[in-house]
Formats: sequence, structure tokens, C-alpha cells
Amino acid sequence: MLPGSPPPSDSLCSCSPECKPGFFKAEASSEKCEPCPANTQGQEPGALFCPCMNGFYRADTDPINGPCSGLPSAPRDLVATPSPVSPGKLLLSWLPPEDTGGRNDITYTVECQRCEGSLCQFCGEKIRYEPANTGLTDTKVSVSELDPYFNYTFAVEVHSGVSMFANQATARSFRPPSSATLNTSLHYTDPPKITSMRLVERDSTSLSLSWDVFPRPRVQSQPIRYELAYRKKDNKPDVTTFVVLKLEKSSVQINDLSPATAYLVKVQALGTDGTRGVSSLEEQFETLSEGHLNKTAVILASVVAGAIMLFIVIVTLFLRRRNRNAHTRQGPEDTYFSSPEQLKPLKTYVDPHTYEDPNVAVLKFATEIHPSHITKQKVIGAGEFGEVYKGILKAPGRKEVAVAIKTLKPGYTEKQRQDFLSEASIMGQFTHQNIIRLEGVVTKFKHAMIVTEFMENGALDRYLRDHDGEFSSHQLVGMLRGIAAGMKYLSEMSYVHRDLAARNILVNTVLECKVSDFGLSRVLEDDPEGTYTTSGGKIPIRWTAPEAIAYRKFTSASDVWSFGIVMWEVMAFGERPYWDMSNHEVMKAINEAFRLPAPMDCPSAVYQLMLQCWLQDRSKRPRFGDIVSLLDKLLRSPDSLKTIADFDPRVSIRLPSTSGSDGSPFRSVSEWLESVKMSQYSENFTRAGIITMDQVMQMKNEDIKNIGVRLPGHLKRIAYSILGLKDQTSTLSVFAV
Repeated sequence: MLPGSPPPSDSLCSCSPECKPGFFKAEASSEKCEPCPANTQGQEPGALFCPCMNGFYRADTDPINGPCSGLPSAPRDLVATPSPVSPGKLLLSWLPPEDTGGRNDITYTVECQRCEGSLCQFCGEKIRYEPANTGLTDTKVSVSELDPYFNYTFAVEVHSGVSMFANQATARSFRPPSSATLNTSLHYTDPPKITSMRLVERDSTSLSLSWDVFPRPRVQSQPIRYELAYRKKDNKPDVTTFVVLKLEKSSVQINDLSPATAYLVKVQALGTDGTRGVSSLEEQFETLSEGHLNKTAVILASVVAGAIMLFIVIVTLFLRRRNRNAHTRQGPEDTYFSSPEQLKPLKTYVDPHTYEDPNVAVLKFATEIHPSHITKQKVIGAGEFGEVYKGILKAPGRKEVAVAIKTLKPGYTEKQRQDFLSEASIMGQFTHQNIIRLEGVVTKFKHAMIVTEFMENGALDRYLRDHDGEFSSHQLVGMLRGIAAGMKYLSEMSYVHRDLAARNILVNTVLECKVSDFGLSRVLEDDPEGTYTTSGGKIPIRWTAPEAIAYRKFTSASDVWSFGIVMWEVMAFGERPYWDMSNHEVMKAINEAFRLPAPMDCPSAVYQLMLQCWLQDRSKRPRFGDIVSLLDKLLRSPDSLKTIADFDPRVSIRLPSTSGSDGSPFRSVSEWLESVKMSQYSENFTRAGIITMDQVMQMKNEDIKNIGVRLPGHLKRIAYSILGLKDQTSTLSVFAV
């Protein structure tokens, strides 16, 4: 039933005979009848209220005897202003609707489509909005990560408190247009930058080179012109002479060179208006000696012949295997990959380890930064390969930004250097607001570096432990939604993270969570603890899906299992999953269908989603798209988070097998406090004269407060622990906080 509609007939009494049509009285009394408020109609005598006219509505929060509201008209004067300092960014602004429908709860939603020729698609999560693209109360939004030369269509839709009821109404003809649209395209005024240069082919008298540019134009109508300059390396500085070539494409063959000679080459892009882009660094390339050519040709011919033979063998084996598999029945473990949704074409992640030369992969997916543009400020941690610094990046044409700088410690091997830079090759392929952003790399100088955006609040697990009990369930679910959105993007890129955990999620000042830690080499060892071994140490299996431990099947479904553990960590404010259980005990418990219990004060809907992520059959686990949708629904309906999942402290707090002399599971107060990670309060208990476990079990909530436990999260943890020791779940309300 729509708000503003009349109640059932038994509620519409005519017990107020003095009320004529067009008047109403909320209840039978001697009071005078009131005229129907604005935009309502009174058709029956003795009405308790006046229903809304067609095209007008009441929101849930509006009084039933109040006026009805119309829908707002469309926003006015929508304009797009490109940023003068940030290519790929523009500011959308508009004026409020001329008619607000008589309401002041106006919000805006921005939608984006981009078109290449006649093909248009929604921009989705490829672009960024500041502050957001939904629920906006201001009449402007910043849009970034836009590609040049695409045609973009932005639609700004206006909503009010009655918009959702208009969508449910049957009389749609009364609904005025509520959105404004704008078509625009972005043409970068600055020429693109040269991001890498490589040798394609060489002989004794020529060099064939090619290079990449960023941003790359997406249509042929916007060609880029280049200026290439080269010189012999042996020239003296005071007589240096460059040969300059004007080019129409991003490749060149330089002829008439001297054999066995080193040449220095640099390239810069030219704008259509004659402006020059930033010149690339000088790269050194050498021609071959004259006697080397024949030898090279023989080797090349042998390689080609071998490659042809190998290709024929591979094709033959592949066709035989495909024919054999065509008659093989699909097993349950494969159903996860065969839904129609999975068969849609997606942009796919490219494994940099498939490149014969890892340096080529780095230059393909990451931007080279000159070290003079980077300023280190202070050490903020230690990574797998070296120290991590906070610093400043000041690139030409860009404003200063705070960055995190990962360094490679001295004395590294070439293998360590390649492993270090492989993370950048992976990270550079991702563009999403919930994935840590790669700013660039330093590879062409002695000290290699990876430069990423700086996340002020650091790792999520540590941040939550430091702020135990300070965030509402709604805020925690908002953090989880961001992580899930990042993982949805990765799964659509066909990238499996394998090490999703709260320690690998970074948090910025606005509590935005971003997935990090890419590129680790993970090998599952057959040791008793069942752990992953990396060059940086062992990673516990408590975040890992059972099929990944048992059969090494890493998929997006195993990442979903890990996400369920991350959900538990977040709702438990950074508590360690499975507490002090050993890895062997964790694996045994999971195989026996044990699942982590709900954390304290965890909404029931959130815990049910955790259990879905931990289903033994991976094909039945939700996908990240489903998870994002569910979390969005919970965030839009805060009341859905009020129902709390059952909490059993006897399960959640794992007790040692040894018992004290007083019959409690602990021999001392300090041992008990350590088990619930509250050992910092040991002195408080001692000063208050609470020195035996028998005294502990007589305490009530006020007693705990009186000894100086003030933080709500800490108070609950201690109170629930005492309740578990008493084994009296029926008196749960005694310790309600």
C-alpha cells in the first residue's frame, strides 16, 4: 500500500458526520473538521485523513494528516568543467531544480556512460567520484580517471523523500522529468608522456625501436606526432650533435649507423598546437658488430624452425585433449566457473610471469618515475624486500601528493629484484577506488622503488585493534562494502588474490578500505602446519579455503572464503581468527564443520553472510557481486543491522585445559586477562584487590567499570568472558553494556 493511500475500509469510518467532503478529522471528537491539506483530496464524508492527489505522495516519515508532495523537476544548467591541472578529471556542476515539490530532502545521483563510436556502455567502477555519485546533497561532483577522446554522457537525477513511492505508483503520466543529461568528451591539452622505450630489432647498421605513451588516444582521428633525437655516446659534451627525426607513429627504424656503436636516444610527443610533451630519459642502444650478423641469422633461423615444430606438437596435443574432455562429465567442483555470468567477456589480468623478460612487464604496466621527483620523509614500516617510507611525489605538471615508497634493500640478487618489481607489474593493471593505486616505479637507477598512494591509517587489523569499540556496525559494514567492491573488480579481471586478510587491507583518513599486497610468490608446502611459504616467511592457513589447502584450487570462490574471515576480523575489531588454535587444530575443526562464532554485537544479517562465504561446497558460495549487492542493501536499511546474532562466550573464548585450584579454567587473574587480550588491565585488578578467579566470577558490570575499564569494547569482552566462566547464559542481561 502506497503512503498517502486511504486505509482499509473498516478504518475509514463516517463517525464524524459533520465533516463534509474536502474536510477531515483525525479522530471522533467535538473538535472542528479541518480542510484537506495541500495536494490532497477529500471525496468521502467523515474522512479520518485526506489521500494524496494523483502525482503527489507522502513519505514514510510524513504525518498522515499533512500535505502531500510533488516530485522535483530536473536539475538545471548542468555543465562540465575540465580540470586545468589534472588530465582526465572534470567538475560537474548544476543548479537545484526549479520545483522541489515542496520538499527540502533533495539528493542527487550521477550516472555515466562512455561511447566509442556507436558502442556505449556504463562507466561502472572505472571512474572515480568525489565525494560520491549517489546520495549527493551538494550540486557538484568531481569525476576523475576519465579516458581522453571518449564521448561521455553524464546524467544527474534528482530525488526527494517521495521519489521511491512515485516509482511504485501506477499513474506514471504525472511524473515530470527528473534528470538532466550532458554529453562531453575530454581532449587532453598536454601531449602524452613517453612511458617506456624498447629495442625491437638491431643489426650492424640499424636500430628498430618502439615506445609506449600515456594516455594513449583511443581513436584514429587523434594521431600523435613524435620527435626523436639520437647521438653517438662517444661524442664529447661540448660538441654533442643530435640527429632529429619527425615521426607519425610510435616506432622507428634508424639506418646508416656505425657498427658496434652505442647510441643515446630520447623521444617526446608533440601536441596538435605545437606544444611539446615531457622528453623521455635518454636510453642507450648498441648496434651489432659486422661479423655478428650472419651468426645471428643462423641462430634466428634455428629458433624459428624449433618454434614451428613445438607449435605443431602443442596444437596436436591440445586437440586430442579437447576431444577427450568433450566426453567427460562436468564435476561439481567445476560448476563455479560455468554459469552464464562467468562466460561474459571481461577485461583479463595478464600474469607478468609469462613475460620472458620481467623488465618488459614492468615497463608495460607501470610508469617510470625519475628519482628526483621523489622525496623520502620517514620510515613507516618494513616490507618483504626492504624498508617502506612515507614521502612526497612531485611530478611535472602535477600537484604534490603523499606516497608510500617501497625500497629494495642493498645486496639484492637479480631474482629478488624481479620478484620485488613483479608486484608493480600486477598492481599497475588495476584501476579501482578500493584497490591500492600504483603511482609508478623506479627501475632505471641503482635503487629500485615502488611508489603507491599513501594510506594514513595503515593496516586494517591494527587500526581496528587500536580503535576497539569506537565504530558502529553501520561504519564497519561500510568498510566491508569497500573491500568487497575491490574484490569484485579483481574477480572480474580474473585475478585471484590468495592472501586476502585484514592485515593486507589499508585504510585512509575517511575510512576507505583498499586491497593491497599483490605479487607474492606463494607455494603450498606439505608440512604439518599446512602453511604457505614465501620469501618473506610463512602465512597461516586460517584465512584460506579448505579446497585451496587440500587441493591447491585457488579461485575467486576461495577468495570469497577469505573475505568471510575478513568480515569476522572487522566485526571483532581485529581479533585473531580462531584465537590461539594451532594451524593443525584449525584445519581439523573446519573439516569437522566448525565455523567461527559470531563476534560480540555482530548483526545477524552480517554473520549469516559470513556463514555463506564458509560453505564447504565452493560452487554454493556467493560471488563478490552478490556480496556487494547485499552489503549495499544493509547500508541502505540501517534497521536491518539492529538484530544481533547470538553470541556464546563459551565458544568464542577458547579456554586452556589446565584448571586453577578454585575450579576455574585459569590459575590466575593475569592468565585469564591474557586469554581475552586484556592483559593491560592486570594492574587495575590488583589495585582493586581482585586477585583470585573466585573474586573475578563474583564481579558485575559496575565492578568492572569501577576498576577503570572504560572502553565499551573492552568492557564487553571482559564481561562476556566472566559470563562464559559462570556458564549462565540466561543472565546475559546482567552484563549488557
